[in-house]
Amino acid sequence: MQIPLQPLVLLYLAFAAKQLAADYFLQTSWMAMGKKAPRGWLAPVVAHAGVHATATLLIALVSVPSLWWLGPLDFVLHASIDRGKAVLSRHLTLTDVRFWWAFGLDQAAHQLTHFGFVILLVTRL
Repeated sequence: MQIPLQPLVLLYLAFAAKQLAADYFLQTSWMAMGKKAPRGWLAPVVAHAGVHATATLLIALVSVPSLWWLGPLDFVLHASIDRGKAVLSRHLTLTDVRFWWAFGLDQAAHQLTHFGFVILLVTRL
């Protein structure tokens, strides 16, 4: 099977832009701080993962509408990854190397998720 390079690159860039926007520009301090709270964390996680899911849904609808379900899947995956990182790193400080390991693993998990989405989308164009 041959995968067309141009759609692959465009979809990769779309997901990279989505990650940057949703994780940094559109994430409020309420979302960021609330995700790691021992109680009351569900609403901030749902709101944050909802931003990601909405953006993924839009990318899917523009490229391969039949893969609309990537939006809800991204919601579940993003919420799970973020909450897992929050629980693991809740008591770590910025000077603790384990905080940065958790941060790196979190971002790698999101990038691998997006890579999977890109492959699914580009092979169904």
